[in-house]
Amino acid sequence: MKRLYRSRKDRKISGVMGGLAAYFQIDSSLLRLVMILFMLFTGIFPLLITYIIAWIIIPEEETSSTSASDQPETPGG
Repeated sequence: MKRLYRSRKDRKISGVMGGLAAYFQIDSSLLRLVMILFMLFTGIFPLLITYIIAWIIIPEEETSSTSASDQPETPGG
């Protein structure tokens, strides 16, 4: 099942736009541009409040794998 997460890799502020872009499979730069245009034409505060609420309620993306430095060392190897 596809889930919505805030992106860890594609973030400028909090990862909300990167996560939405990954969820809808569109370019994150395009989504950011559309968000800025909507903010300019509808007033900054309604979408800013929506963004902050999304930042709070959308969970951050989980790490899918651990790096080699996180792995415990095995004796003799």
